[in-house]
Amino acid sequence: MLLNSYYSTEELGRMYFKSIGSDVLLSRKSSIYFPETISIGSHVRIDDFSILTGNIEIGSYVHIAAYCGLHGSRGIMMNDFSGLSAGVLIYSESDDYSGSTLTNPTVPSEFRGAYGGPVIVGRHAIVGARAVILPGVTIGEGCAVGSMSLVTKDLESWNVCVGIPCKPIKARNKSLLDLERRLFESDEKKRCHD
Repeated sequence: MLLNSYYSTEELGRMYFKSIGSDVLLSRKSSIYFPETISIGSHVRIDDFSILTGNIEIGSYVHIAAYCGLHGSRGIMMNDFSGLSAGVLIYSESDDYSGSTLTNPTVPSEFRGAYGGPVIVGRHAIVGARAVILPGVTIGEGCAVGSMSLVTKDLESWNVCVGIPCKPIKARNKSLLDLERRLFESDEKKRCHD
């Protein structure tokens, strides 16, 4: 018998997420640590081999592709319609690499110099494959981050940004806002006919 590759609604309910919406597809091959600290909206898909741990808020209409890592000890927020392509890594905390302190989680905290802050991925933001987002960064609404980019600072809304470090190269089209409006109108019509 072939099992569905996503958890059923009943199974998701038994995982004790902080909150969870409807139409959530969570791969059985993903790893979820401390689900009681994770909120997931509606119409969300999280693909194979993704790791979610820490304080994470995921809005609605969000996709997290395969092999992503969300390490949210200090908080990660993914707003509605945002998405992560394959292999994106988000860190809300990092060790101090200067050599002034010891590093890695096996060392007691008094000997470490970990720093960080919440990471916010804005509404309609999309992050390309294998990009890395460092602690305390806000990716503005509608921002598109190119593949393999290293995001070390806040990125302003409605830009296409690429590179190491990631920088804006041009404005992003806002036509998708009209498509969002049409989607909600379509959903409303369906509810009225039900």
